[in-house]
Amino acid sequence: METIPTLLNAPDALGPLVRQRRRAQHLRIDDAAALLGVSVDLMSRLENGQGSVRLDKALAVLEGLGLAMLVVPKDHPWVQRTRLASAVHEPGVPR
Repeated sequence: METIPTLLNAPDALGPLVRQRRRAQHLRIDDAAALLGVSVDLMSRLENGQGSVRLDKALAVLEGLGLAMLVVPKDHPWVQRTRLASAVHEPGVPR
């Protein structure tokens, strides 16, 4: 199954993606934290969208889980395609 890109519209939108990826790799949160060189507390805050997480730490977690963050202008064609793909795959769910 192909993973479609996700538009993050809120600070807590990243957490579920991180949790889903970690679980897909069959990693417990404590094992993932140890492998990625971050604390369990940081992983928990990131996954639950609670508190703040430094960008460098969030990027390290994404990198370690095989994810990437891409910043593009809102009017970029990829953004429009992602919105359309999200609407088709999960109607009513903001991305």
